[in-house]
Amino acid sequence: MTEATDHPPALVQGGRTAALAGACVRGALAAGLGLGSVTVLVMVIWISSPYPDSGPGGALHVAAGVWLLAHGVELVRPATLEGPPAPVGVVPLLLVALPVWLVYRTARDAAEPGEARPKPAASGAVGAVTVGYLLVAAGAVGYAAGGPLPAAPLGAALHLPPLVALAAAAGVWTAHGRPSGPLPAWVPERIRVELARSRTAVAVRAAGVGLGALAGGGAVLVAVSLVWHAGAARESLLGLSGVWSGRMALLLLALALVPNAAVWGAAYGLGPGFLLGTGATATPLAVTGAAGLPPFPLLAALPADGRGTWVNWTAAVVPVAAGAAVGWYCGWRARDTGVRGTGVRDTGVRDTAVAALLAAVLVGAGAAVLAAASGGPLGTGRLGAFGPVWWRVGGAAMAWTAGLGVPVALALRAWRRRGEDGAGGGAGGGAGGEPGAVPVPVPSPDAATPAPAAPASVAPAPGRAPEDDPGDPAFEPYDFLPASWEEPSAREARWTALKEASGGLMATFPPPPHAAGAPWAGPAVPEGTATDDDAPAPPDEDADDKGARPPQES
Repeated sequence: MTEATDHPPALVQGGRTAALAGACVRGALAAGLGLGSVTVLVMVIWISSPYPDSGPGGALHVAAGVWLLAHGVELVRPATLEGPPAPVGVVPLLLVALPVWLVYRTARDAAEPGEARPKPAASGAVGAVTVGYLLVAAGAVGYAAGGPLPAAPLGAALHLPPLVALAAAAGVWTAHGRPSGPLPAWVPERIRVELARSRTAVAVRAAGVGLGALAGGGAVLVAVSLVWHAGAARESLLGLSGVWSGRMALLLLALALVPNAAVWGAAYGLGPGFLLGTGATATPLAVTGAAGLPPFPLLAALPADGRGTWVNWTAAVVPVAAGAAVGWYCGWRARDTGVRGTGVRDTGVRDTAVAALLAAVLVGAGAAVLAAASGGPLGTGRLGAFGPVWWRVGGAAMAWTAGLGVPVALALRAWRRRGEDGAGGGAGGGAGGEPGAVPVPVPSPDAATPAPAAPASVAPAPGRAPEDDPGDPAFEPYDFLPASWEEPSAREARWTALKEASGGLMATFPPPPHAAGAPWAGPAVPEGTATDDDAPAPPDEDADDKGARPPQES
């Protein structure tokens, strides 16, 4: 009985197996919930449409295709006016947030232990949630194959597993408290050491700030252009559909494409711009080529054909703001990379510059990923290439950020240090509330023996005797009794220092009344205070023994 209760391997294995099975079911439920949400939206549009092209079965097939498109899977329109199938590869980025959020929440909940189930392993939770989700996705790929918007099987195999696995890994990482290490053993030691540096963490956060500035600036550009071309956008919306249901569908699609438009605006501000079809490009300098644009409200915000003016050139404010934001963050955090109050050395010029350069590389990589995700083909021929070119946008983002971020970071660091040097001349702190340097007393060269360092709260008293060495085993720090060899002035100074260090806890003693040249008998004792002279004499043990011993007979 004792062996069975102390070592229950079957129970533990069964519990973890059940937890992994539950995580797999959770992944399937997350996929079903996302698919159901898209299906409800598509069915509402189909029901409200006065002239639907197909029945409810066709609407369900379209819903499956739209759900796969939300995962980055390229769809194919088999029936077109020109004859050959046309790909649909522009993915609404706002629609991608739905499956990513569902997988993230599911993996986070699956990795947390419950009342009746143990906590599964991190890799097991990620794998179980991913497998359950992909099982439903495989069924959706097969179901959409018989509809008007089938998905390419190869594209589904290349896009679905990475997206789901990354979202699940992020959820499990959050459930474990977002640890920063340790990294797996197969990672090279040099990479692990570099990732453990504080400047790497600063660079990652600065890159997030830079990407946010780029995306936000691009969104502002699109909003301003839409307001500028409000009339053209309204005419496009009213011309595409004459009923309210169709206009609502167009507005929902435009809303889902707003993040794409923000990325395109950022690419326009960076300089490379974006493609408007095969051979057509829109940049701040000019709009070249014959654009094959379908009518759509968001596309009304595009600049006019021909050479750009100073109004178009003002889009360069977006990368300038992003580079300045990265430099500001790296320079402002230059003093904060070490933990305050721990004595960690200040970040040097080299570390600050390296952090800004690393942030620029990360901003370029992130901009390239966003540019690749925001564009794609909308058909064949002139619509075969639509959106930003990822490698051009990534290179431009890295160049802008490095060219502006490094000087701004170094300048801000120098400015902060200048302020600290001006405020830290005494015992005060520098800029930002950090403690300044504390001056260290230097003994006079004519001193016989160097005075030992005093405690932080007690000032070193002049005339300290050799017996007051803290390194001496016989040292007594609270020896209040006077010594016959000690000078009165040294004793008074010592009492004064101890009184100041006590914070008012010691009583005030009057100066000792002694004649000049007479030996000092110690500090004066207040009247009524018991002293060693007033203490009763110890009893005579011999007398007690004699009194207690019985008389001896002679």
